Amino acid sequence: MTSTPRHLQPPPRVVIKERRPVAIASAFAAGVAAGVFTRSRRSADGVGDRDGASPPRDGVEPDSIENVEDVAPDDGPDGEDQEPTDDPPADDPQKPQSPTELTRPSLKFVLRQTAGEFSRDQCTDLAAALTYYAVLSLFPALVVVMSLLGVLGQGERTADELLKIVSDISPGAAVDVLRGPIEQLVNAPSAGFTLVAGILGALWSASGFVGAFGRAMNRIYEVEEGRPAWKLRLEQLLLTLVGLVVAATVALLLAVSGPVAEAIGGYLGIGATGLTVWNILRWPLLLVLVVLGVAMLYYFSPNVRQPKFRWISVGAAIAIVTWICASLAFGFYVSNFGNYNKTFGTLAGVIVFLLWLWLTNLALLFGAEVDAEMERGRQLQAGIEAEDTLRLPLRDTRVIDKNRAKDQKARVQGRTLRRSRGQRA
Repeated sequence: MTSTPRHLQPPPRVVIKERRPVAIASAFAAGVAAGVFTRSRRSADGVGDRDGASPPRDGVEPDSIENVEDVAPDDGPDGEDQEPTDDPPADDPQKPQSPTELTRPSLKFVLRQTAGEFSRDQCTDLAAALTYYAVLSLFPALVVVMSLLGVLGQGERTADELLKIVSDISPGAAVDVLRGPIEQLVNAPSAGFTLVAGILGALWSASGFVGAFGRAMNRIYEVEEGRPAWKLRLEQLLLTLVGLVVAATVALLLAVSGPVAEAIGGYLGIGATGLTVWNILRWPLLLVLVVLGVAMLYYFSPNVRQPKFRWISVGAAIAIVTWICASLAFGFYVSNFGNYNKTFGTLAGVIVFLLWLWLTNLALLFGAEVDAEMERGRQLQAGIEAEDTLRLPLRDTRVIDKNRAKDQKARVQGRTLRRSRGQRA
């Protein structure tokens, strides 16, 4: 029997089942309920308009928020020293209590993150900005240090020893830039009131670098500045003063060598063996003081409550070692391969000095990144969600609260202006 071709076959019968009215009503009610639920979820999640409100229907605009004072800040009523409730304490007992307690995977993660964040935070640009502030702050800082040493009668000898150390570490052109101003400061006459006024003015100018470094630290720790201007400036001045006292102490220890050390040893009854021990121990002591000064800068400059001081000293030590290695390498390059004299002529010394300052600030920022990522590693090892943002309490939130209130007010005014098509704001 021959089969009929497919295109000549009649279409198949479609059997349509008759649905009862009850089933139709049930399906309609289910669809309406699903639509209402979806719309309520979209409204709760802020889906719809860009500002979180649902789009208007039939040309009817929802009422705009007119009273901005009803918008309360996220933190406490006054905003002073309010710690976010979801941030654990800086020294949470669940975190590792010593750098040696970090596991090997945590250390590997810290190293990878340090390199990545150093690039993402644009530390090379931050170092250039810090170099600008360092130039403006360096010579006022030298005024304070040399004035303090001049009171002790060790200004000239300390200046010679300091320039000798700098010449051994940094390029010779950088020493030539520093030699003239330091010798002028040593030979300048000083009077009581003039000395005090000069120190205060120099202290104010030198604090500019501390302020710029604090802003860079806030970027590294991914926080905003929340301290009021008066409080922030006072902390910067105190930190600058302590740092300059540490610098003066380091410079004084550099001067206590040779005939000066022999004279002091004879006065104290210390023999030749004691002087030999001092000449050996003073270098580790100087290194500890420098690490202490850098660690204090790391600890107090950002707007975060830092963990225990021993965690900060790790990054400070790495920064100092990095700075010494970078300075030696840069000095070797300038002495053997650099052609700065042919390129810049009489400005070669200034250019080399600026590049050396830039490398110094790069080393400081690298140490700060190490500290921040070690804290991230501590938090992750303790089970705290810190892969995106460091979870540290802030020192102060008052300025942050004020800025949020201003932003909220501007947002409400802009929303009203948009909805009224430019008729009111």
